[in-house]
Amino acid sequence: MGISRDALHKHRLTGAARKCNYKKRKYELGRQAAKTKLCSQGEEKRVRSIRVRGGHQKFRALRLDTGNFSWASEKVTRKCRILNVVYNATSNDLVRTNTLVKGSIVQIDATPYKQWYETHYGVVVGKKKSTKKDGEAEQVVKKSASLLAKLASRAKGRVLDAAIESQIGEGRFFARITSRPGQVGKCDGYILEAKELEFYQRRLQKKKSAK
Repeated sequence: MGISRDALHKHRLTGAARKCNYKKRKYELGRQAAKTKLCSQGEEKRVRSIRVRGGHQKFRALRLDTGNFSWASEKVTRKCRILNVVYNATSNDLVRTNTLVKGSIVQIDATPYKQWYETHYGVVVGKKKSTKKDGEAEQVVKKSASLLAKLASRAKGRVLDAAIESQIGEGRFFARITSRPGQVGKCDGYILEAKELEFYQRRLQKKKSAK
């Protein structure tokens, strides 16, 4: 056993060194970090299963490119593509190498959420100005009276933040990873909103201006 997670070798709060009165134990073992990376183009996801203490299983993700991310204010979750890692409070090396760990801020594809929003509310969002020539009419989809009534009832309480709408227009959301890819083999999280989104946007802006 090379890597150990014991606390016996650490100093006390007073600074005194502890006397090691026993050797390493099996229940204190540690393993090499997974260092889960984002899949490069054309690369398949790679997850390995490990037998751990008690006969249980852990799933070590080595390469991932998708995850389930929830949009909390709309109470909807979609599987979408992870585009890149943009911020990590621990180290810039984790950003440079596109390493997926819990707490990382990533950019994800906004298309699944845009499609759901337009279907659920019947409203087109994040659409750029039309560049169609004169005489070209947009195709109108007919909707039943019951569907129109349903969309109208949903639209009553509809509020879409300007920051979220601009991100939909760009086609990518900022999201935070809440799962542990090296332990569970999945990369799940939630979309950043409101003050949390503003905080990380300020951090990213500060990082850009420092270059």
